Amino acid sequence: MDQAFIQKMETELLSQKEQILKSLAEQNSDYKKLVENEAPGDEVDIASDVIDGKMLETLGVQDQNRLLAINNALERIKKGVYGICPICHQEIPQERLETIPEAVLCIKCKSAQERQHH
Repeated sequence: MDQAFIQKMETELLSQKEQILKSLAEQNSDYKKLVENEAPGDEVDIASDVIDGKMLETLGVQDQNRLLAINNALERIKKGVYGICPICHQEIPQERLETIPEAVLCIKCKSAQERQHH
């Protein structure tokens, strides 16, 4: 997969993560105080280090799941396996990743997984 595309997706994932964490800051005064005491741009680093289970409780389940998916996608980028379906080992189409940057599975494997769970 094209390295420039992966970098673009990493930037998008970090942006989405920052939006979720800013939402958390608005909802949680303790977290907000931590963020305000740090230099601009450090919010994501701080949040990654200080968010614990109690703070995550203030996030909705949907945001928690999304944050987890984003963190997992960022980890796959670090490991060099972003955009590769772990089931069939095929590249996930760029169009799918542009729509869902945190996607783990290709459409075929995701559909098969959903059929198994229903």
